[in-house]
Amino acid sequence: MRAVVITEPGGPQVLEVAEVPDPVPGPGEVLVRVAAAALNRADILQRQGNYPPPPGTSPYLGMECSGTIEALGESVAGWSIGDEVCALLSGGGYAELVAVPVGQLMQVPAGVSLVDAAALPEAACTVWSMVFGADSGRLQPGERFLVHGGTSGIGTMAIQLAHAKGAQVFATAGTPRKTQICLDLGADVAINYRAEAFDERIAAETELGGVDVVLDNMGASYLGRNLNSLATGGRLIVLGLQGGRKGELDLGLLLVKRATVHAAGLRGRSLTQKAEIVAETLNAVWPLVEDGSVRPMIDRVLTLDDAAEAHRLMESSEHIGKILLRTS
Repeated sequence: MRAVVITEPGGPQVLEVAEVPDPVPGPGEVLVRVAAAALNRADILQRQGNYPPPPGTSPYLGMECSGTIEALGESVAGWSIGDEVCALLSGGGYAELVAVPVGQLMQVPAGVSLVDAAALPEAACTVWSMVFGADSGRLQPGERFLVHGGTSGIGTMAIQLAHAKGAQVFATAGTPRKTQICLDLGADVAINYRAEAFDERIAAETELGGVDVVLDNMGASYLGRNLNSLATGGRLIVLGLQGGRKGELDLGLLLVKRATVHAAGLRGRSLTQKAEIVAETLNAVWPLVEDGSVRPMIDRVLTLDDAAEAHRLMESSEHIGKILLRTS
């Protein structure tokens, strides 16, 4: 098969398409012929040599894909060759074929094309488990929610889901065009972080009440302001470190607010945990996709041969929503 390989750790130029051995589905796995894969920030980190795939998983990039089942491994039930699916992956999506644990398969939602469905698994599973999960964000109707990077793949999904579930939504973005897109997606307040301090704006908008849940992709650089923005009993969910990994935390303020800081992630979880998250996401999110309340936001669709260009675009942060790579 053809797959995107990393010739050495480095910039986008190290990505090349090469012929590599076809994967073979093991027990409890299916082989998917990939229609498209979606980019995630983790792919950039892996390309740079900073985020190796979990042991025993595919060495290739790509944490979500869509496609058609090509073969069934031993003990697989409930799926058939030819079924159109999308899937949450530990890796391997930037390729023509990928072996997927059966618990990480998802049917393509009605009304979504096979290619576009590649934009759904990682964002939907991440947002549902981290923002609404019982052991993390626990966001409830009527609560206030802040998401940073509101026009990213995660951000666009988080805004739509939180709005659909009845939360008051705050989002940050870096340009007037992007803040308007956040509002169009359902945010009640969109803050241009280059023009104003988001914690000051939230304090004003909430009359110092703060927000109940923050979904943060920045890490250290936003830690203090995120804590300032939390309400009593608030939950800060950290899923990215674009602003650094080491920050100073005011434990006194954390105690006063009875707040929690929760580190989140999907890739390194067990197969059982991932299967549970996928099942919950299918139950909670897919109906909203099928009725049009939530939709995949896709910036553009390129090909495997354009992987380096796609990575440059993601690193520029000029995209809105997901960037997809078709296999043909």
